[in-house]
Amino acid sequence: MGAVYILWLRQLKRYFRSKARLIGSLGQPLLFLVALGLGFGPIYQKAGGGSYIQFLTPGIIAMSVLFTAMFSGIEIIWDRQFGFLKETLVAPVSRLEIMIGRTLGGATVAIFQGMVVLLISLLVGFRLTNLGDLLLAFLFMLLISLDFTALGTAIASLMEDMHGFQLIMNFLVMPLFFLSGALFPFEGLPKTLKIVSSLDPLSYGVDGLRGALGVGYHFSFLQDFFILAAASGLLLMVGSYLFSKIEL
Repeated sequence: MGAVYILWLRQLKRYFRSKARLIGSLGQPLLFLVALGLGFGPIYQKAGGGSYIQFLTPGIIAMSVLFTAMFSGIEIIWDRQFGFLKETLVAPVSRLEIMIGRTLGGATVAIFQGMVVLLISLLVGFRLTNLGDLLLAFLFMLLISLDFTALGTAIASLMEDMHGFQLIMNFLVMPLFFLSGALFPFEGLPKTLKIVSSLDPLSYGVDGLRGALGVGYHFSFLQDFFILAAASGLLLMVGSYLFSKIEL
């Protein structure tokens, strides 16, 4: 387990050393919170939906965790190009431990990102109904981050081109986000869009965060939890298998 800890710590050091990355990764969530939350707030309220900031914030937190988790996979390609991955893989450590360490590191960074966005949202107008809800919100952020860090690792394990990875990520990330119900309620959606959204694992992460933060569940706590947990287990197995097949 020492290798897991070392790789986890390395992921954190790499992230916090880059101040530009830390600040830049907050730009998009802040833009969504201010532009959409304040811009569409009056319209949403007139339509009888209540506070749009309250509704939107859990979705933006999930978006921040999603983006950070998925793009953590690019570090595999980066390490492969500069030789660090080869040094890691030839070490007397199982590839499963390496995969777990990298995944936990990426997930920890993604959770930290989500917590920072939550703090920023309090300045924009979001209100916590119960501080105890933060523990439940943390649980859902953990599940979301594990899901998509593992997915990003699985995709990166199949690729050697950094630019190709970014294109595929954008092709996946934006549909996952926009179909998750982060920006709109599921009630009243066309049946086809409801079915597609229900196949998006992020939908259950967004719904779980909304329930945890006092906005209310569309599905249920148990449904959100078990679907995310099952997706985490499946993606971790797939990611571990593909990572173990990386050729030096």
